[in-house]
Amino acid sequence: MSLLMLYKGLHIGFMVAWFAGIFYLPRLFVYHAGNQSVDVDAIFKVMERRLLYFVTPFAVLTLLFGLLLIHSYGGAWFKASSWLHYKLVLVMFLYAYHGYCFKLLSDFKHNRNQKSPRFYRIFNELPVLVMFAIILLAVMKPV
Repeated sequence: MSLLMLYKGLHIGFMVAWFAGIFYLPRLFVYHAGNQSVDVDAIFKVMERRLLYFVTPFAVLTLLFGLLLIHSYGGAWFKASSWLHYKLVLVMFLYAYHGYCFKLLSDFKHNRNQKSPRFYRIFNELPVLVMFAIILLAVMKPV
């Protein structure tokens, strides 16, 4: 097995683990925003914090192995792969999305949430759409 295949497998595996959390966290935000119970509010705060801090290392490892893949393929490949540049723009959006989840977590933690459950439902769908675009770019490699 080549080192390249190992990097690719780990990159995909960590990405799947990261996305499992990134798909679930905003769903928790939906329910939390609609909640009226103080006891349930405390439970949501714990669940959200634990989930975000659990999946964050997967985001870091996804990035690490993605960069190792780019390095392994080489600079000439990187320059010639325009599909990869589009993919990386979408990936940067996902990392910004992930970072924004920390802000939302903080708002809930300090009882400052001003957003509706509807906002979080829409927010929950964004990474799904971006993920599909990234997968299509990676599989089809259009020019």
